[in-house]
Amino acid sequence: MVDTSIGNRRRYDNSARAEKAAQTRERIVAAGSELVHAFDSWNWRDLTFRSVAERAGVGERTVYRHFPTERHLHDAVMQRLESEAGISYEDVDLDNLGEVTGRVFASLQRFSVRDSIDTPRDPTFVGVDARRRAALLRAVTESAPGWSDDEKRVTAGLLDVLWNLPSYERLVGVWGVDGATATGAVTWLMSKVIDAVEDGHPPPA
Repeated sequence: MVDTSIGNRRRYDNSARAEKAAQTRERIVAAGSELVHAFDSWNWRDLTFRSVAERAGVGERTVYRHFPTERHLHDAVMQRLESEAGISYEDVDLDNLGEVTGRVFASLQRFSVRDSIDTPRDPTFVGVDARRRAALLRAVTESAPGWSDDEKRVTAGLLDVLWNLPSYERLVGVWGVDGATATGAVTWLMSKVIDAVEDGHPPPA
């Protein structure tokens, strides 16, 4: 007679182990998010295995088991921040671009404005920038399929210039505009570019 209790026990053990691993990973990502919320800028050099492990109450080796490199850890934390802010680059189109930009800028208001922060060269931020640019080009292409490639790229580039950290920081840091007003101003100007797309008026290219 086959003892099915061993198989059942193994399945239970595997399930319990997977659930525990998922809970630990969640703790680590949550700890990373908490650390970033406490930073005063987008410089993530202090988001390390050690700092996250200490915050999560686990060993550094445990963090390594879930994230083989700091890039993987940073990516997971960035995904958490985007989720918290309700940001999804995959769903961006010209109809919701202003709303998405507003959520992005709202997520920046807890950080201090530096003297023109250079876009961080952390691979995670480079990846986010690439996804944003791809989303903008896709949105313009869908709305103006008959435009030339140069016209689409120029238009997407203009929207990218507006929807970027330096635009927000310049208004807040140099012109002394509060964060909400700066966001409204940027999205207002973006709407003018979007109107030109919808009216069939391509930029000179």
